Amino acid sequence: MNPAVGRLADVVDGARMAAGTFTAVPVRAGRLDGSVAGWAMAWAPWLGALVGLACGGTAVSGAWLGLDPTLAALLGVGLGALATRGLHLDGLADVADGLGSGRRPEGALEVMRRSDIGPFGVVTLLVAVGSQALALGALVASSPAAALTGAALAGAVGRAAVTGACLPAFPSAREEGLGAFVAGSVRLPGLAMAGCALLLVWGLGWFLGLPWGLGSAVAVVAGLSVGATLLRHCVRRLGGITGDVLGALAESAGTAALVVLSAFAVWV
Repeated sequence: MNPAVGRLADVVDGARMAAGTFTAVPVRAGRLDGSVAGWAMAWAPWLGALVGLACGGTAVSGAWLGLDPTLAALLGVGLGALATRGLHLDGLADVADGLGSGRRPEGALEVMRRSDIGPFGVVTLLVAVGSQALALGALVASSPAAALTGAALAGAVGRAAVTGACLPAFPSAREEGLGAFVAGSVRLPGLAMAGCALLLVWGLGWFLGLPWGLGSAVAVVAGLSVGATLLRHCVRRLGGITGDVLGALAESAGTAALVVLSAFAVWV
């Protein structure tokens, strides 16, 4: 097979895997291997931006219909959870319980495998979802354009943290599962494609003015910094990444970016 054709096939199959992994959209699975997994993780910020845009659109529509901006934003956040089957929030809760248990890596991973949610997970979910709703509500109250671009950027930032966690520098904490399949799968071309998603959504924010454009840059840095900090902690405590860790990274980085953006809403 021509190398260019082979790479294009990997990119297409990666898009299918990404849609099936990061959204609830039913897709027909293509070929699954390490190369496809890498491209799937590279597609993650693009899908995150689309999901975020849908969440922002729901919030803006609710406010236009007369709902309180915060209530409308909560509905938008709920749509995001439905669009991802709640897997990212579930991963966030599981990681909070595992890290909060104070156990050794094997014990913490066992806590994360359980189907129930402990007190650390409950509190973390309340803080995360509450912060997302309040921050998005502030953007909705500011302007529809701020809500749409802000939600899209936060979605892209959250999934970009997932892409970064799949670089070769970070091992898998388990021998099976999603983390083991995608660990170390992202290479430079895929990382560049993920970065293009961030640049595109960030660039759209400049149409709202210089303060919002600068605020968007701060939000990207803040979100990725939060994700990197959590990633380092998980690798140190658990020995590597898991599917739950990837979900926790998406939620924590995206939430941080959205909260920072809400601080700049007064300038729109």
